[in-house]
Amino acid sequence: MKPFPNFHSKTFLLCHMRKIIDFYNPTCLNMEDGGYYNEYRDDGFVTDRKTQHLVSTTRFIFNYATAAVLLQRPNCAEVAAHGVKYLDEVHRDPEHGGYFWLMHGREMADTTKHCYGHAFVLLAYAAAMKCGIPGMSDKVSETWDLLESRFWEPEHELYKDEISRDWQKVSRYRGQNANMHMTEAMLAAYEATGEVRYLDRAETLARRICVELAASAQDVVWEHFGEDWSVDWDYNKDDPKHLFRPYGYLPGHMTEWTKLLLILERYRPRDWILPQAILLYETALAKSADLEFGGMHYSYGPDGTLYDLDKYHWVHCETIAAAAGLAQRTGKERYWQDYDRLWRYSWRHLIDHQYGCWFRVLSPDGLKQSDIKSPPGKTDYHPFGACYEILRVLGEAR
Repeated sequence: MKPFPNFHSKTFLLCHMRKIIDFYNPTCLNMEDGGYYNEYRDDGFVTDRKTQHLVSTTRFIFNYATAAVLLQRPNCAEVAAHGVKYLDEVHRDPEHGGYFWLMHGREMADTTKHCYGHAFVLLAYAAAMKCGIPGMSDKVSETWDLLESRFWEPEHELYKDEISRDWQKVSRYRGQNANMHMTEAMLAAYEATGEVRYLDRAETLARRICVELAASAQDVVWEHFGEDWSVDWDYNKDDPKHLFRPYGYLPGHMTEWTKLLLILERYRPRDWILPQAILLYETALAKSADLEFGGMHYSYGPDGTLYDLDKYHWVHCETIAAAAGLAQRTGKERYWQDYDRLWRYSWRHLIDHQYGCWFRVLSPDGLKQSDIKSPPGKTDYHPFGACYEILRVLGEAR
């Protein structure tokens, strides 16, 4: 095992981000259909040359647009622009508006309009705007208008989750995950444009999910709700490993909210933000910590029973970033201790030192479960974004 680096070092964090970019670049470029290849084996071999998921397309754009600025790699802006072109010309529905969930090359495979995916559309355009790709200010504004007209529920001050292609059939399901990523996207849009409406909306979403709805769910973030935003305690209880909507409380989402709340507080200080950020973080670690093998389990039920004991890469990434944010914000050394402990676990088990990037998921005792390192949707956006946020916490990035 490689010796531990200095996880607090700007040099280490930037190097880790470069290695993530280098794993995918230039292999990810789909020059036949446009966009990016979505699925990779551990060694980087492309195992699916047709599937193009909206989440992959937009996350790749975010990664490359951010790399263009932070890593000072101009070619990364070109790779991001390549993805923006596919997003606008292929994922975008020319008849009804909005963006298709899944493409097979340039053909529609799933035309559902998901709020979760549209949150990443806004994030991608905001990141592309930050790196100077032309026309992105208009795209950010257009996406805001689309979200207002199609997904926003003013009576609930939250976004609907899933709608048919023609916008006529709205799913009864409501979820916090889409609204969490919409908060992330709104913060990015505010940073890119300076327009206060994005910050206002981020604050509204954070308050609704982390305070008001949490009050009915043991004061922390529950995942699933009914059409009226009442807690649905049983949704996907028989499918705890569902890719986008797993059952139960997700500690990784609690710490991801901690990270987002601390970003929000930078721009919009509120008395409730820090206490709730700490509560979410502390609850997440208390419920998920694996005292035998290390790391964090994935999910637990309302009675505290663990449902998915596996170790997911993104949970550790988001918690590491949250720990750095709390350490900087509170000045408490114990959060830096969490930061180092989770980095060390990830360094030993989740990071692939042979080929690069992070394994997606491990068994409870740390064994790899598949040789597919990056299925559609992954793109190592979580470790890349976590390093970016840690650099911002350390004052080494904007």
